[in-house]
Order: sequence, then C-alpha cells, then structure tokens
Amino acid sequence: MKKTKSALAVLLIIISQSLYAQDKSSLSDIFSASYTYETSGEYTKAAEVIKKVYDESSYEINLRLGWLTYKAGLFSESTAYYNKAIDLLPLSIEARLGYVMPASSAGNWDQVVTRYNEVLKLDPNHYTVNYRMGLIYYGRKDYQAAFRYFEKIANLYPFDYDALLMLGWTEYQMGKLREAKVLFQKALLNRPGDSSALEGISLIK
Repeated sequence: MKKTKSALAVLLIIISQSLYAQDKSSLSDIFSASYTYETSGEYTKAAEVIKKVYDESSYEINLRLGWLTYKAGLFSESTAYYNKAIDLLPLSIEARLGYVMPASSAGNWDQVVTRYNEVLKLDPNHYTVNYRMGLIYYGRKDYQAAFRYFEKIANLYPFDYDALLMLGWTEYQMGKLREAKVLFQKALLNRPGDSSALEGISLIK
C-alpha cells in the first residue's frame, strides 16, 4: 500500500512538472506570436494575443502589455499595466521607465517626475533619469534644479557630450558665462563642429 501511494505521489509530481513545462512552452509561443505582430507594427493584435492568457500576477505579461498598449496609443491602459508590474515587483526600475512613456505622452509630467524620483531612490546615479530630470527642470526654467542633475552626470561622465552641453546651457542661463564657455569647449572636443555648442560660445563672446 505504501509503495502504491509513493508511486502515485511520484506520478503526480511528474505530471505536474510536465504541465508546468507545457504552460511555459505555450506562454513562450504566445510571446513569440506577439513579437511577430509587433514587428509588423500591429500592436493591437500583439496585445490581444497576450490578453488571451492574461494573468494579473505575471510581471512579464503586465510589462509586455504596458509596452504594447503604449505603442497602440492607449496611454491610460498602458499606465495601468505598468502600475500593476510595479506593484508586483516594487524594486523594478524597468517598469518605472516604461510607465513614464505613456505618462509623458499623455502630458502627465508630475507623474513622470514622481516615477523618476522613485528610480533615483533605488539608483541615485542612474544616467538616463538624472539627464531627463535635468531636461524637465530646464524646460520649466528652474535652472537651479536642472543644474543639480546635469552636474551629477557630468561628474560621473566627465567627457559625455550631452552632460557637458546641457550643463553648459544651464550655466549660461544662470549667468555663469565663463563656466558655460569652458563646458561648450569641452563638448566640442567630444563632437567637433557641434552647432549647439558653437551657438553657446557665440552668445558669450
């Protein structure tokens, strides 16, 4: 009797593992079909394929649907999926970077700033987020705030063209002309003949 129970338990484990493998294989096929539609620019169809097997507890499915609905122009739906992905894995930076795409497209810049600040709590030196935060505040003409972000990435990446250029323009807007000119000159070493850096220098002369 014990041998029978033991054999049955082993059989159930084998069946369970087999079904799990089949589910994973099936999900892989579904994602593959979704990628095929995406490559053809059929984002709605790509999303529909995933939605047929939607599992709210799956980070990967929510992340994928966030991207596809964003590409389809469904910004509210997209942010909802990205929010779900963030709820599932609270330390995810990629889901937050995904979220800002539909949020910014919908003009919800305060939400974008909130998500970027969350990323910076997780990774204070994140290049892309520091740079974009600098751009946001530069666009708002809050040059003191923009300076903090551009200065950070310029210190981390001293010969980075974008960091040098934007820090240069920020210094210029703050009236620090000598510092701005030095930064524009350094930007030209990275990208000789750059029109923006040359324009900055011409304004200082």
